[in-house]
Amino acid sequence: MEILELNTLSDNQITDLLGLMHELDPEIAVSAAMLRAAAEDPSTHLFAAVEDSHIIGCASLCVTHSPTGAKGGIEDVVVSSACRGRHLGRALIEHILDYACRELSPIDMHLTSRPSREAANRLYQSLGFFRYDTNVYKLKL
Repeated sequence: MEILELNTLSDNQITDLLGLMHELDPEIAVSAAMLRAAAEDPSTHLFAAVEDSHIIGCASLCVTHSPTGAKGGIEDVVVSSACRGRHLGRALIEHILDYACRELSPIDMHLTSRPSREAANRLYQSLGFFRYDTNVYKLKL
């Protein structure tokens, strides 16, 4: 298994990523155009765990700059259900953190996770993330 940053996507990669996004949340509508836009956006770093020419996990790092400094949001972390238990989620997050330290430091890293994703929450805490006392709001436009 290797972790690659994807800046362009082949049709096969799109198929793999669409399957992963469905595993992440069957209710969300993700299109090939959305995946391509994410991969090509210079402020988004789409990382994929690849094995036997297939994407078996992914995570994205979305970078923003504000007056208070650079912020990195880790989004859409998902590992194929067929490959879970192999610590691929940890490998993806560690890869993102190493990349951010090397290429973007200083930067504050953020992520969110549903409370029901107990294993994911334990993973993030074991990597040094702490629960921040704030409210998260969402507005779809």
